Amino acid sequence: MDRLHAWLDADRAHGGREGLLLRFLKLSEEVGEVAQAVIGATGQNPRKGVSHTWDDVRSELCDVVITAMVALRSLAPDAREVFTARLASVADRSLGGPSTPVQGAEFRRTDR
Repeated sequence: MDRLHAWLDADRAHGGREGLLLRFLKLSEEVGEVAQAVIGATGQNPRKGVSHTWDDVRSELCDVVITAMVALRSLAPDAREVFTARLASVADRSLGGPSTPVQGAEFRRTDR
């Protein structure tokens, strides 16, 4: 995240507040690409048919996460700690207590 942030800062066309706002707008672009991939994976556009795969959707979701983390890094040099604290807070609120790993919990693919 730090390396990507530094790379983007070194070669940006707009600095200051405008550059920061444009970095946040990039998130909307990436979310739109997720929507485009889902529409393509489900064949919802009759003109294009099935134009994407679920792997494309996964890749686009990763791009959203990466873009959000770089944007967070733009606001907070300690972005990793900020994210970790927020994740714990959301998990505590959502799961009803201090966040602890659930034994045997795993992510399962649902598109097979």
